[in-house]
Amino acid sequence: MAYQAEYIWIDGNEPTPLLRSKTKIIKDEVTTLPIWGFDGSSTNQADGAHSDCVLKPIFSCPDPIRGGANVLVLCEVLLAADMKPHATNTRAGLEKTYKKYAKQGMIFGIEQEYTMLKLDRTPLGFPDNGFPAAQGPYYCGVGAGRVVGREIIEEHTQACIDAGLLIEGTNAEVMPGQWEFQIGAADPLTVSDHLYVARWLLHRIAEDYDVIISFDAKPVKGDWNGAGAHTNFSTAAMREGYTAIEQACVAIGKKIEHHVKGYGHDIESRLTGNHETAPYNKFSYGVSNRGASIRIPWQVAKDAKGYAEDRRPNANADPYTVTRLITDTVCSAAS
Repeated sequence: MAYQAEYIWIDGNEPTPLLRSKTKIIKDEVTTLPIWGFDGSSTNQADGAHSDCVLKPIFSCPDPIRGGANVLVLCEVLLAADMKPHATNTRAGLEKTYKKYAKQGMIFGIEQEYTMLKLDRTPLGFPDNGFPAAQGPYYCGVGAGRVVGREIIEEHTQACIDAGLLIEGTNAEVMPGQWEFQIGAADPLTVSDHLYVARWLLHRIAEDYDVIISFDAKPVKGDWNGAGAHTNFSTAAMREGYTAIEQACVAIGKKIEHHVKGYGHDIESRLTGNHETAPYNKFSYGVSNRGASIRIPWQVAKDAKGYAEDRRPNANADPYTVTRLITDTVCSAAS
């Protein structure tokens, strides 16, 4: 019986790539989903004279929106000329780094924050003119006047569960109209693949409500929290002892600019030293400190083993790039 396969990929939009997708009808039983193609000149990934780009399936899961035998298919983008990774294919670079340091057992969990916007691009929950009451009652809140968009959250969470994604939880965030879901824990390729499909599902579900999902670093200027993608990471050695955790933090602290450049567009507007952030051009780490670049949870300090949380990546960061940078820096220092 024929079914629909939604091919999803990351485009070449700048400064922040967008998700794209199109539907392929699979008419026969297949053990391997076929490669496909698209017009790269329409996605900033090719010119009109050489417009064809290739979609290579790398992860598939049940489609929780269409149901039945239908599937979602996350793809890498390849060059049609030689089938090598396209310049926008950051997954290929992560795969090399992951394989190089696979023995160190790096795993990640990513906390994806985002902001719901009305079609006029003002945050959901903000009045038509002016601003809501100051931040305070919204984080993990309940009740009208404090929380908006919960119907989208509920639908998205169930969709992620039905798709078999590694969703760990959700919560309302500090600014009205801002929410978070968590994906992990898993190796860097898996956590990044699952996060991208979860992002696509969020966009697709919010579409039915005429709500825009924004991953902007600072969707509202002024005294409002930005949106991040706090990235929890752990090697096998970190899960066995505290010394490895401190060594990882020190190693990352030696590459401040190198990491920040790969942590998402407009990071300077979010990492100001206010609103639970550390300045983008300075580095610090500390136990239970949400104003540090890297937070070591109190339970980790108590147990003397576990993981650390890099709080600097933006909501709009590319997880393939973030996990590659952290893996390379931490694992190369430990080699």
